[in-house]
Amino acid sequence: MIVLKGEIMMFEAHEHKKAKRIVGDTEIETQTVELTSANILEIEVGTNGYCGGDTGHGSRTYFRLKDLASTDMEIKIITGDYGDDGVEIILGGDTELSTFIGALEFAAKVLKEQSKE
Repeated sequence: MIVLKGEIMMFEAHEHKKAKRIVGDTEIETQTVELTSANILEIEVGTNGYCGGDTGHGSRTYFRLKDLASTDMEIKIITGDYGDDGVEIILGGDTELSTFIGALEFAAKVLKEQSKE
């Protein structure tokens, strides 16, 4: 069990792994952790940090969620007509809520650390 900000989160976070991933033409370091409860949700996240501008300046950020067991998760790709594309993530269940919160907090921590200059 992990305690975050005084609240008891009902999952276990397994030791995270580090890896290198090619995103476009840029290599970035990612970190992965499995969050285990009644479901198992894996998150992999990483960035090469700020590079001084838009995508042409080379900054890349990577975020992946993967159901490893029993996660009630639905993903929808939104395709717009005017560059307003997006992604919807829909989760069902209490443990999915808990592991998703943990995944987002892990992602924020990793991205903040990796984006420091």
